[in-house]
Amino acid sequence: MLERFKVPEKDRVYVRQERVRAATEAIFRKMGLDDAGARQCTDVLITNDLRAVETHGVSNMLRQYVKRYGDGSQNPRPRVRKVRETSTTATLDGDNGLGIHVGPGAMRLAISKAKEHGIGAVTMFNSGHLGGCGYHAMLGAQQDMIGLCMTGGGGASMVPTFAAEPRFGTNPVAWAAPARKQPPFLFDVASTQIANNKIGLARRLGVNLEPGWIAKPDGSPVLEEVPVPEKYYMLPFGGTRENGSHKGYGSAAVVDIMCCTLSGVGPGFISKKGGHFFCAFRIDAFTDPEKFKDDMDEFLDGLAKTKPAPGHDRVIYPGLTEGEETAKRTRDGIPYHHEVVDWFKSIGAELGIPIQMP
Repeated sequence: MLERFKVPEKDRVYVRQERVRAATEAIFRKMGLDDAGARQCTDVLITNDLRAVETHGVSNMLRQYVKRYGDGSQNPRPRVRKVRETSTTATLDGDNGLGIHVGPGAMRLAISKAKEHGIGAVTMFNSGHLGGCGYHAMLGAQQDMIGLCMTGGGGASMVPTFAAEPRFGTNPVAWAAPARKQPPFLFDVASTQIANNKIGLARRLGVNLEPGWIAKPDGSPVLEEVPVPEKYYMLPFGGTRENGSHKGYGSAAVVDIMCCTLSGVGPGFISKKGGHFFCAFRIDAFTDPEKFKDDMDEFLDGLAKTKPAPGHDRVIYPGLTEGEETAKRTRDGIPYHHEVVDWFKSIGAELGIPIQMP
């Protein structure tokens, strides 16, 4: 997380994870979810907050989910259905459940198939926001597997390279792999220059966007620092063709194919429907898992001990700061903006739920 997106120290309210978990679970139950569903949805959000992935934690996402349940656009009691299945694959209909509700079950099905056959892959359609691919990929790493997760389609915010109209959402992808002593490898990124939720954070915090992060409504890259405008499109990572935006564009297209076309709903920007893809690789189907974890420790430690360039304190690898932040926030509490704490109190009063925050 870039410094500009962190809650300023003066605005921080530290909340123990137990309290925010209890409050969030109560809100989900009030929205009609059963106990298991409320716990699962809450775990995705709080795990993201503990990892400092605040774009996909309670600050940014919970009030959106409450709105969707409140207006009836999201099903609080989904009954997931298998549409197709083989020994190693499946396609699931999520019954309009929230992605953080039904997605973990799809990943666990992929893991179950991988346990038996070495690899498992599952697509899912007809479900809502996934709440971050990293959570789902890490479910595989926690089972001595390599986890892969993608989500895409249904939204139109990213313009292809040279385009004047959007064709993709942010189309993120995550890979996770376990280690023994080092924090696990977790690479979780959007195909855009910056996650759209971070732009929401920038608007809330009143900070500017960097050059090359967004495009004007005609598709032209904005190449100067600007406040968050009312109307904009997202650029593929790379920003401009000269800086490699075709790579971000291509990555977004791959995600759309794997999540939407492969699940049977058709191209995301044509069908206007999204999808998810989950995959697990059992490490001992390829190599000795104990040696793999030792090798990962050596690999990750070697990356972290790489000599830093001038002006930088250290080199980090994907997943290192998430592991460090989880330990720190579990010990000290999660730093929320005071506005978020006020929202919890307000929604608690509105729904008739006793909320203890902080």
